[in-house]
Amino acid sequence: MPVPDGLRILADFKTFAVIEKPRGLLSVPGIVEKDCVSERFKKLFPQSIPHPSVHRLDWETSGILVLAKTKESHRDISIQFQDRKTSKRYIAVVDGVVEAAAGRIELPFRLNVENRPYQIYDEDHGKIGISLWKNLSVEAGCTRIEYTPITGRTHQLRLHSMHPKGLGFPIIGDCLYGTGTDVFHMKLHASYLKFKNPENDEMLEFNSEPPF
Repeated sequence: MPVPDGLRILADFKTFAVIEKPRGLLSVPGIVEKDCVSERFKKLFPQSIPHPSVHRLDWETSGILVLAKTKESHRDISIQFQDRKTSKRYIAVVDGVVEAAAGRIELPFRLNVENRPYQIYDEDHGKIGISLWKNLSVEAGCTRIEYTPITGRTHQLRLHSMHPKGLGFPIIGDCLYGTGTDVFHMKLHASYLKFKNPENDEMLEFNSEPPF
């Protein structure tokens, strides 16, 4: 169900909703930029809590997001994310040919405090990020990858794609870790999400086709 403000509503429940975020839109307000998913969501659902965002996607990343209308649902779903009770999958296209069929990436990385928000590999002080990946297809010298993140570190999939100890190729259009120049062109999409409905404990699954 498309709506005029650019958010596509995948499901609308009494205490929360699931939406599809476009690329080039913040999940929550930034220091300068205030237009974001959560602010648009509150205009659509004026009865919702002041801070409805349960989790986030990078500005450049598109795909599935959950936002809460009540404190109770926000707490319940947030705990599911924190305790890794949710299941997530992403689709990415990386700038190179990946020969292997599948694998697991474990890399320690941390924020570069002198170059925020850039994350850097650091074996001594970094926190481990873990992702499973599957090679879906090779397309004109690029590779379509399905990622299943086990942890949820900042820029995890972007780093796991780019780093030589990961796939060794940046995500196409990535302005931070690759050669992209336009935030509307990064090919990373949150395509699948599974979590428990806080209203009745039913397991919910959502799919979203990438726009690339």
